[in-house]
Amino acid sequence: MNPRPTQGRTILVTGSTRGMGHRLARELAAGGDTLLLHGRDRTRVGHAVADLRRAVPEADVRGMAADLADLEQVRALADALLDEGGRLDVLVNNAAVGGGPDRSLRQVSAQGLELRFAVNYLAPLVLTRRLLPLLEESAPARVVGVASAGQEPLDFEDLMTERHYDGLLAYCRSKVALIMSVFDLASEEKADLVTVNAVHPASLMDTDMVRQISVTPQSDVEDGVKAVRRLIDDPELEGVTGRYFHRFTEAAAHSQAYDPEARARLARMTARLAP
Repeated sequence: MNPRPTQGRTILVTGSTRGMGHRLARELAAGGDTLLLHGRDRTRVGHAVADLRRAVPEADVRGMAADLADLEQVRALADALLDEGGRLDVLVNNAAVGGGPDRSLRQVSAQGLELRFAVNYLAPLVLTRRLLPLLEESAPARVVGVASAGQEPLDFEDLMTERHYDGLLAYCRSKVALIMSVFDLASEEKADLVTVNAVHPASLMDTDMVRQISVTPQSDVEDGVKAVRRLIDDPELEGVTGRYFHRFTEAAAHSQAYDPEARARLARMTARLAP
């Protein structure tokens, strides 16, 4: 196995047309990495690619459009990369739907699933699993799940949050589900091939997601970028997998994420929701 490169990697960052994802992509491109920028809207993806190329003229960057609220588009995104037969050194599952400006408004995905559960949990899980062969061929590779300190346990009797809906609650539940999937994937993958970790990058960053809920930002986007980049770059994390980090420190996620019965139950339900 070749040593892990510190630059010249191919990195896919979902949700990288704006906010932390776009800043992260710009910094990685400036360091010599090839960037795959992802967004939901093709026009916005084109603008993001052009913006990055203006900022980093020598950047090797390509845009990829897919609506993560549609699992068929998620699969198509993965298959396009697999068909190219290139490499993928790092996958950053960054895209997410926040609590929303109207927390009482329940939205659903193309498959009729609660939107935050679908985008924040199911989409990264489906994308990662489908891309595992490419990541393994590019080993040592890393998968980073952008989680949140805002975590609420899943209600398995109301997994789609149909009763007493609250967007922020749905968001916090989806992030626990994401962390559960990170732990499961890490337990299945050999750490010398692919590491899988989750990180809370920063609290209430100055992003559209935070502004939508009318909360005063507490941190800058760059604060989040630094925390995510550590999981991408730090050589001391080589082989470290199945962990949750609160910014730069390994921390304890919600206790439900460590419950093997809860994780197994979620996996069974997921297999029915996203076969």
